[in-house]
Amino acid sequence: MTGFLHFIDSLSTWVGKAFAWLILILTLGISYEVFMRYVLGAPTSWAFDFSYITYGAMFLMAGAYALARNNHVRADVLYRLWKPATQAKMDLALYILFFLPAILAFMYSGWNYASMSVRFREVSIFSPAGIPVFPLKALIPIIGLLLLLQGIAEIIRCILCIRTGAWPQRLHDVEETESLILQEAKINQERGADAHAVEPLPGHKGTGV
Repeated sequence: MTGFLHFIDSLSTWVGKAFAWLILILTLGISYEVFMRYVLGAPTSWAFDFSYITYGAMFLMAGAYALARNNHVRADVLYRLWKPATQAKMDLALYILFFLPAILAFMYSGWNYASMSVRFREVSIFSPAGIPVFPLKALIPIIGLLLLLQGIAEIIRCILCIRTGAWPQRLHDVEETESLILQEAKINQERGADAHAVEPLPGHKGTGV
């Protein structure tokens, strides 16, 4: 079960980090627009469409990654004071009552919305450049599926926590633990090498002053 949870975590993490590179593309595109507009006096016709499409794609595809890292906003004034099993019961109820119905509705409406956009090869109406927007809308059902998978993983975590009384480790917790172990082993190895370097040779006697 832990392997399945970490697989879902790794999938969400990989997608989130892959789309995070869009911030570099967005920065370069906006910098180019600023240069063209204020230095050369020749603003582009695609900058606005480019900015919201790029940022929208990055924002959409970060949802499952944020859920995998447990980074979504939480009103934890009381939550943080509860025992893990109580937290898990509350989370489980919220996932079943609100998260799953909302994600299923999102996937259903998003599929219809995206399929129509792709069918007509929808372009932006905000500029004469005619920038295609259907690739962005095609991401809606995809992120819905990723959120559903990550939500199922979170529900399993809640059930395991209720049974054991402790939250199972997340993928990034395991990675951080492995990193600390490797660092500690490296430090111990270096200390051992230093101690061996200063150890006197057999039969060697120090000279007195």
